[in-house]
Amino acid sequence: MLKINYEDILLKYKDFNDKIADAGVIKDQPRYQQYLREIKGLEPIVTAIDKKKKNNFKIEELKSLLETETNRELIELANEEKKQFQLEEKKLEEELKYLLLPRDPNDNKNIILEIRAGTGGDEASIFVADLFRMYQKYADAKKYQVEIISYNETIAGAGMKEIIALISGGDVYANLKYETGAHRVQRIPETESSGRIHTSAVTVAVLPEVEEQDIVINGKDLKIDTFRAAGAGGQHVNTTDSAVRITHLPTGTVVQCQDERSQQKNKAKAMKILRARIAETVRKQESKERSQTRKSQVGSGDRSERIRTYNYPQSRITDHRINKTIHKLDLFMNGNMNDIIDSLKTKEKEELLLKQ
Repeated sequence: MLKINYEDILLKYKDFNDKIADAGVIKDQPRYQQYLREIKGLEPIVTAIDKKKKNNFKIEELKSLLETETNRELIELANEEKKQFQLEEKKLEEELKYLLLPRDPNDNKNIILEIRAGTGGDEASIFVADLFRMYQKYADAKKYQVEIISYNETIAGAGMKEIIALISGGDVYANLKYETGAHRVQRIPETESSGRIHTSAVTVAVLPEVEEQDIVINGKDLKIDTFRAAGAGGQHVNTTDSAVRITHLPTGTVVQCQDERSQQKNKAKAMKILRARIAETVRKQESKERSQTRKSQVGSGDRSERIRTYNYPQSRITDHRINKTIHKLDLFMNGNMNDIIDSLKTKEKEELLLKQ
């Protein structure tokens, strides 16, 4: 690993803090928010550096004391204290080694969360709703904001064929990016009279939100259709052409939104999804070109890859990427996901360290 100049990091942190105090920057909210995200990303590193500097100062103090002290008892106490600070030094070095690993540039971005029913019929649709509630509770605990962009309920209304939402907050992508993939559920459906366990699956996609200035979409490449929204929503929704369908002709990507009463609001939401999906297509193409590197990472980011199994009869969750099983299904489905998310983060950091 390359030697890092800690003073450079501290100067960078101070520079960002000076910038957010500038009146011109405060007026420029996108830039202001970007600097705030940079500060948040640097804070744990700065805290660790500060601890390391204080720890080093204590070690140097004790070294100076030992050079002049003649009292045997005090020498023993100073040596013992020095050992403790040296152990702390090793811990802080290890912590900084992880904190200074290259950070995914998307980690501090908001996300577009897409959940869709796969195999399993109605039971899969019910699990789409269950998973969305799980992510919503996780988001609530993290103080994230959840905004539903679109959803498609089943005819019976017990579940959802798909739901798309925007989740906003600090480090949302960093915490939820590992959720992309196929989620398998094993349980006895309420409608199953024989008590037989059914296996169903849903797919989850987590896409970093893409700012308008980050990806240029030519208006000539878009086919925009408006239509009347179907389903629940009241008289206004069903009698007004407020729903929007956008097709990106070069890639064939189709997005539609009918959640809002306003056609313009639906169009804005649909464009958010479209930008994220086009950026994801580009990312996947780039990742394919360096596939050997990608294969060694935690998950491929492919929504067809089975990443986790939720076994209700045994109250068990197994994450197949890290071979980790926990028996706290109720807690997990209530948004207490940190155990597995933290393990996935650690695994990814270990893999990154091997490449240094």
